[in-house]
Amino acid sequence: MGLIIKTKEVERAVELSKCFPKDNLGSGVSVDIWTAYGARIMIISVLPFIVVQVPEIFHVSNGRRLAVLSSLFVAVALLVSYCLYQVFQPVIQQRKLAFVKHKHVISGTLRHLKTRALGRLVDDDGQPNEDVIRKLFRTIDLDGDSLLSPFELRSLIIIIQFEEIDLDHDDAVQNLMKDFDTSGDNYINEDEFFIGISKWLNEAKRSVKLSCDPGIHTMTFLDHFHLQTKQEHDLLFGDHSDEVVESIEDAKWVTIKASMLLLLGIVIAGAFADPLVHTVNDLSTATGIPSFFVSFIGLPLVMNSSEATSALMFASRKKKRTSSLTFSEIYGSVTIHNLLCLAVFLAIVYVRDLTWDFSAEVLIIVIVCIVMGLFASFRTIFPLWTCLVAYGLYPFSLVLVYVLDYGFGWS
Repeated sequence: MGLIIKTKEVERAVELSKCFPKDNLGSGVSVDIWTAYGARIMIISVLPFIVVQVPEIFHVSNGRRLAVLSSLFVAVALLVSYCLYQVFQPVIQQRKLAFVKHKHVISGTLRHLKTRALGRLVDDDGQPNEDVIRKLFRTIDLDGDSLLSPFELRSLIIIIQFEEIDLDHDDAVQNLMKDFDTSGDNYINEDEFFIGISKWLNEAKRSVKLSCDPGIHTMTFLDHFHLQTKQEHDLLFGDHSDEVVESIEDAKWVTIKASMLLLLGIVIAGAFADPLVHTVNDLSTATGIPSFFVSFIGLPLVMNSSEATSALMFASRKKKRTSSLTFSEIYGSVTIHNLLCLAVFLAIVYVRDLTWDFSAEVLIIVIVCIVMGLFASFRTIFPLWTCLVAYGLYPFSLVLVYVLDYGFGWS
């Protein structure tokens, strides 16, 4: 008998897995959906590079200074927008988390009521079974007054014992009241209960993909809906959902402090940009190493060593949360470098009326950001072979810049 039960459980798990992408069943580095959003923002950050190259693309020599100014405005606007996004991102996460938790309340409640119902919750036509749902109401109505009070709902929530999430019982009761109590008297009568359960059943059926054969008549669509809700929660927040709802004390002061530090960074970058260029030239002359190798190999490795070390430390823990943090840090760093550094550089070029002639370098930045951004924007699981693409882009970039600058005379 035990073997038969286990076999049925395995068959059911296999059937449920057919409703979801195969990527979720494979091996690889997993990240949350917010990391994919960071990759998309990284792609957008290359827009100022494209704007400044418009005169070169269309061979218009008279519009270079205007292109530099336009690119500067675009870079500053995107930088401010990105900073605002970072400030308001916790609020967005809280709203999405509240939505997913609400779906957990629906899923867990329906599955529990399904086990307690004296019959199927839907009839042969796939419609809510009114007789069964009304009988179910009477079993939940502990005092028999034909009304469900918040206390009785709380008792129901405690019995359900929601899985996978730390769900506050009071929040769950409020969710039930909000969806069921249409009269606003803080009680749920039998008619409101039937209407609310019917709405939830229909929502569960709509949420499950039709291609999964949700089994409307056999009630297996509730299992599909439950599994789908769990996967949505994991995709959004992984194993750190509790952290996204923590409030930041004195958020106004934190925002002001971050803004001041950002301005300080811009001032430092602007003040030391010119001396850094002279230092690179002097180092190249003193060592006999071409400035190309100093600028594109040595300097990036030195300047980004701390970020690389931090990324390796996070990645070594081999958890979805740390993987998400690692990739998010990389995408965020690239976005800030693209926007902040370019804005400072463009400001210097415009103020001093210098010539913009960095077509090869811009092309490489655009290629790398778009290729890696597209890879990361539509995936939350990265197989091993994807690292070969990332590793291969570095030597490819060096070779292409060298060929374009020294072979075709782009510089």
